[in-house]
Amino acid sequence: MAVRALVALLMAVLVPAVTAAQASAAPVRPAAVVVTYDTSRAGEFVAAVHAGAEVWNDSVSNVRLEPVAPGRTAHVRVIADDGWPRALTTSLGRGTVWMGRQAVHQGYDTTRIAAHELGHILGLPDLKPGPCSSLMSGSTAGVACTNPYPDARERAAVEADFGGLTTPGRTGGPALAGLR
Repeated sequence: MAVRALVALLMAVLVPAVTAAQASAAPVRPAAVVVTYDTSRAGEFVAAVHAGAEVWNDSVSNVRLEPVAPGRTAHVRVIADDGWPRALTTSLGRGTVWMGRQAVHQGYDTTRIAAHELGHILGLPDLKPGPCSSLMSGSTAGVACTNPYPDARERAAVEADFGGLTTPGRTGGPALAGLR
């Protein structure tokens, strides 16, 4: 009887201690950096921009693209215009995307355009020429390419650049050098 009581006492003390040690040994994942975007001037491309943002949200974990809350200032402005699609990045996770109608009129996929231009905001350069499997190959993949997803190298570069950040704004990090 005393042995059973001793075993029960040891189990009551040791099992929670082992479980707590296992929990503390698990890696702590930092919260994703939130990059907000404003589609109030995106015209007919609003749905494509939301879809492009979701592509990135499904592909990486260190950064999340979210629509800006009413009354707040966005990190990224999205503007529809008649030119060629382009992005001006002011720092990592900040800038302006122009959803140019010229590429759409030529037959390029709007979700791929949005995801590609948001890729620039996330720090990625153009990788031209390139295959359809590379999101950052842009127009060189041709109008038949509708793949909006970044490849493994593109995902890894974004994960590395946003890893450890708490807010957008730092200029391009070392992970970008391998893609240029």
